[in-house]
Amino acid sequence: MAEPAEAAGAGFNPLPEVVAHADWSLYPKGRWVARAVLQPDGSYRAAPPEPVGSLQSFLNRQAALAGVDGTSFLGFDFPFGLPGAYAERAGIASFPGFLRELRDGCWPDFFRVAEEPGEVSPRRPFYPDRPKPKGEIKQQHLLDGLGLPDRDALHRLCDRATANRPAAAPMFWTMGAQQVGKAMIAGWRDLFLPALASDLRVRLWPFDGILAELLAEPGPVLAETYPGEIYHHLGIAWPKGGKRSQEARQACASALFQQSDALGLFLDLNYRSLIRDGFGAAPSGEDPFDATVGLFGMINVLRGNRRPGDPTDPTIRRVEGWILGQSMVDEA
Repeated sequence: MAEPAEAAGAGFNPLPEVVAHADWSLYPKGRWVARAVLQPDGSYRAAPPEPVGSLQSFLNRQAALAGVDGTSFLGFDFPFGLPGAYAERAGIASFPGFLRELRDGCWPDFFRVAEEPGEVSPRRPFYPDRPKPKGEIKQQHLLDGLGLPDRDALHRLCDRATANRPAAAPMFWTMGAQQVGKAMIAGWRDLFLPALASDLRVRLWPFDGILAELLAEPGPVLAETYPGEIYHHLGIAWPKGGKRSQEARQACASALFQQSDALGLFLDLNYRSLIRDGFGAAPSGEDPFDATVGLFGMINVLRGNRRPGDPTDPTIRRVEGWILGQSMVDEA
């Protein structure tokens, strides 16, 4: 394959054969993937989003589409990495190394969500397992159990508030509409760990290197994405009325079509019809909608319109990770 080129306006070279973005959820019915395949002329061709399906076979299916010597670039809307303060407290020096320890059974209670505050510890960090009467469950219980000083310590740097979005929910918190904890458990336990035990040449960005170098080699490259930020990257206004509204999703259709033309992304007729329709009347139409926004954002990075955000800070590169396309300083 050709030597890699850093994307800073010129775009990536070589381009991955398959680009896919999975919108994530704790529940399988809420996981949708939008996928595009590289064409001989350098454009990408995309078909309508589809359910992610079996997590154990997902990476193999994308790798098969890319071919034996091809590269698949896969984005997932859940955290890759750990808060630096927590990792230091737990004695974790490397996120990939930690995943291998999870695979080998060295942290048997890690994915077992704590039911009571006294069960929270660095080796059992997720809390709470289920709702309780108001006032009985507090994020302070997480701080106390993990031995952390304040709520900022529950976040990675990339999770904190920016000019374009509020702070994310703490990754170990498993309650409320914005909780990511249990969905993240499904991603790590049911996707990452089987991949590490397979013969796939899986690389995690940014832990295994800068994006241009990772994409220059065959095999799957996985990156964390956040559709809520990609609207800003693409210059698309946040859907008025919320993305659970069909009318709000329909209002984004024109901007998405303009972006697909600018990105060299061909949408088949069924996909265009789905976008124009706002992905159906049900509130769950937000899932294939977000899968689509994520796909557009990934290709926007590949075309060089947005830097990937390769971090230079050692703690971020080894432990915390980063969100694709997010800048240390908000970009216009």
